[in-house]
Parts: sequence; structure tokens; C-alpha cells
Amino acid sequence: MSGSNYGKNAGSGQSLKTLLGSRANAIRDRLSRGRISALEQQLGQSRERLEKTRQRLEKARRRLEKKARKISALQARLDIASGEDRAPVFFVVGMGKSGTGWLMKLLDAHPEVLCKGEGKFFGQEWTEQTMKRIETDTVRTANRSPGSLYAAVTDSEALRFWIERSVWARNADPDERLNRLAGLAVEHFLRDRLHRTGKRMAGDKTPLQSPDVIRETSLSNPDAKVIHIVRDGRDQAVSMMHQMWKGAQDQGGSYPLQPEEQAKRDEFYRTRRVPLEVDGGGIYTEERLGSFAERWKERVGQTVEDGPALLGDRYAEVKYEDLLDRPVEEARRLFGYLGADTGEEVVRRCVEETSFEALSGRERGGEDYGLDFKKYRKGIAGDWENVFTERDKAVYKEVAGELLIKLGYARDNDW
Repeated sequence: MSGSNYGKNAGSGQSLKTLLGSRANAIRDRLSRGRISALEQQLGQSRERLEKTRQRLEKARRRLEKKARKISALQARLDIASGEDRAPVFFVVGMGKSGTGWLMKLLDAHPEVLCKGEGKFFGQEWTEQTMKRIETDTVRTANRSPGSLYAAVTDSEALRFWIERSVWARNADPDERLNRLAGLAVEHFLRDRLHRTGKRMAGDKTPLQSPDVIRETSLSNPDAKVIHIVRDGRDQAVSMMHQMWKGAQDQGGSYPLQPEEQAKRDEFYRTRRVPLEVDGGGIYTEERLGSFAERWKERVGQTVEDGPALLGDRYAEVKYEDLLDRPVEEARRLFGYLGADTGEEVVRRCVEETSFEALSGRERGGEDYGLDFKKYRKGIAGDWENVFTERDKAVYKEVAGELLIKLGYARDNDW
């Protein structure tokens, strides 16, 4: 074979090999695309089956939850009938404008937890002050508080007289019996409401109307749990002033304001700035801010001492600021403390349903509120820095500076 023919034959062989290789690659590509298409179809079908399975499981979960609530309600009725009503009760305590209402709604959003307020169960000292105000007719009839149930029972001379003389209470300590009767009355009202809901536990939002709320709770309801929500007293004072402005007597409310306080309010809502030219500047009179600081120091200070000392592990604290920063984590901790379900889905749902945006219909931290704001004004921490004047800082430090440091709201008095 000549060299030229050999070269031609070799070239033809190479071309055939290349052609066959290309066709083989094309066949493999078609087969691969076919397999990929088949696998994608199978994957799609698998996803559809998984989604249907998830939906069936979700329906089954809801049916189980509904049955569990029915069982819980039936068990509660059985407990009542057998005289063994042991549904857990708890109390959410805290200063007004410290997040007690928000925490109440967060807990109540849980399918196992009933939390309402305010039952006015505790606060004997506050009841005595309220009665004196009513006697002097400084409280409008429509806004008169019922006082506290604890005081109504433990201060009853008729009940004390009966205990001291009845054959059924012979040699009993009257104070101990009165405290227990007050506790039974509190539990009766909480559980009576609870058994109409199908939930498992009941709690009341109990503002710190006096420093002795924890002491009274420990005497009357020794098995109850208490959650104390604590807020920076300076922010509490800001929110409280806005609450008083909104609920002033000239706005149809019950708070009496001095003329200079009305002037400060009107100037603030006219300019949306802290009034610096009215009565020494700031949103407070010196007397008003001093009273806010004194109440915060007295009531919160006593509660953080009495809680661990009198209730032990039945007392828990949560800071308003932590609940803002880590709502899911803190909600899970509190639900676990109460003995409620801490599943991821139920906790997140509770947090989402009771966020500032969901409750107010506005963005958190916004200034788009008027004097007629419903309940939730800004929902932030640290607003005092936008409000306090140097005079305000000095007033608050003198009264409650040490408690701010103790609770971690300030490193020292240099703020």
C-alpha cells in the first residue's frame, strides 16, 4: 500500500471514529436528558406527595389539638365535680407602662394559656388609699376601682369575727385562715373563667399597685407562679407621662393634671418636640418625675427582693428590653416556666400575633401617634434619652439611681 493511500485510509478511519464518537455523545446526551427529565418528574411527584402528607399531618395535628382542648375542659369539669380542681394559676406583675399588657397578650395567645387582666386581686395598701380618695370624692364614679379582693377578704371584720368564734375554726389563726380564704376566692374566679375556654392554666395581669403584692400572693396563693416584667424606670416614666396626658380629666379621663402639665402636653403635640421653654423645660414637672421615680424604686425594688425570698423558684423575671430584643427566646422560656408547650411553631405564632406592629397597626419606634393613641405608642427601649433634660436626670438619679445600677440599667450615676 502506498504511503498516500495509507494516509487517506488513516484519515478516513479517524473521521469515522470522530463521527461515531459524536453520535455516541449525542445519544448519551439524549439519554441523560431523558433520565434527568424523568428524575425531575419523579422529584416533582415526590414533592406533591410530601406536600399532601404534610397537609394531612397538619390537619391531624389540629384535630389532636382540638381533642386535647376538649379533654382538658372535660378533665377540668371532672376536677370540679370531684373537688380536686388543680388547674395551675399564675400572675403577671409589673409597674404600669412596663409591658404588662403586652406580656399578658403574648401569654394569652398560647392555646394552653388563659391570661387576662386586671382582676384587682392584690394591693391592700392601694385599696386603702383608693377608699380614702373615694370618701373625699376625688375619684370619678365611673372610674372607681373595686379595690383588691385580697383586702376585701382579709379586712372583713365579719369574717374575722366568725373565724374567732366558730366551732369549725376553733384554735385557728384568724390571719392564716383569712389569707387562705382570699386565695380560694382568687382561684375560684380564675378557674371559673378558665373552664369556659378549654385551656389548661389561668393567669391575671396584676399591676404593682403597692409594694406588698408579692407578700400578699405568697400568703394567699402559695402554689401560684409569678412572672415579674421589669422595665427601665426612666422609660416607664416617659410612657406613664404620655398615658397621663392622654387620660387627663380634660380629655375625658381620670388623671388630674396641673396647668403647667397641660401646657407641656399641648406644646409637645403641637411641635412634636420636648418642650424646653415651659416650666423649666422637659415633659415633666419636677414633682411629677420625682413621684414616678419614687414609686418605681419602692415597688420594683421591693418586688425584686421579695420574689426570690418568698416565692423561690415560683418567681421569674423578664426584662421588657429582652422581650423586645429576643421575643421568641424569651417567650419560649416563659412558656416553659409555666409548663406550657414550647414547640417552635406555637411559640413563633404567639410572638407574631402579639408583635407591636400586629397590635398597633404601626411600625415600632415611629412618631406617627397622636394624643388619641390606643395603647401602644412606640414600643421601644431607650426613649428616655430623647426626653430627659439635665434636670430630669438629676431628679431621677437622686431618687432611684442606685436601683437602676442594681438592675443593670446603668453602670454608675454618670449618665
